[in-house]
Amino acid sequence: MGTRHIFSVLVENKPGVLARVSGLFARRAFNIHSLAVGPTEDQALSRITLVVDAADIPLEQIKHQLNKLVNIIHLEQLDPDTSVQRRLLLVKVAANDQNRTNVMQVVEMFRAHIVDVDPAVLTIEATGSEQKIQAFLKALEPYGVKEIVQSGSVAIGRGAHSISEQVLKVLREN
Repeated sequence: MGTRHIFSVLVENKPGVLARVSGLFARRAFNIHSLAVGPTEDQALSRITLVVDAADIPLEQIKHQLNKLVNIIHLEQLDPDTSVQRRLLLVKVAANDQNRTNVMQVVEMFRAHIVDVDPAVLTIEATGSEQKIQAFLKALEPYGVKEIVQSGSVAIGRGAHSISEQVLKVLREN
């Protein structure tokens, strides 16, 4: 297995773009560990955050091939140490009269939020790094995790540097 790499990819907000991007990784047999896509501050653009497992040398080939795809506006590899990464988790946990208080203490300790209450189950929302989400799930395990839904990672560079701002400036000038 290679190492994990995080890509922030600005693409045209058009049908089929995500399929072409993910297909490029699939054809090279790289595992996409996480994938998240959504609109940006400009309606014509979407941002894809990809976390992939790949060795460094074939990864350079993938970066070049991604840049050749027509709908790719900008590709940037993010450094895990100089970027902010978050995941979203929704989890249903068994919560009865005997353990509900304990579950709520775990929720508070991880700064998560209860978003739905049922006599037998609490639905909880948490955001954080992959490590925080895994630690949270491990802490909830003894109470009975009933269902899990997780988003892929989203990531953004730290500080004033803005991929979108730079790209939009260039596009407006041309």
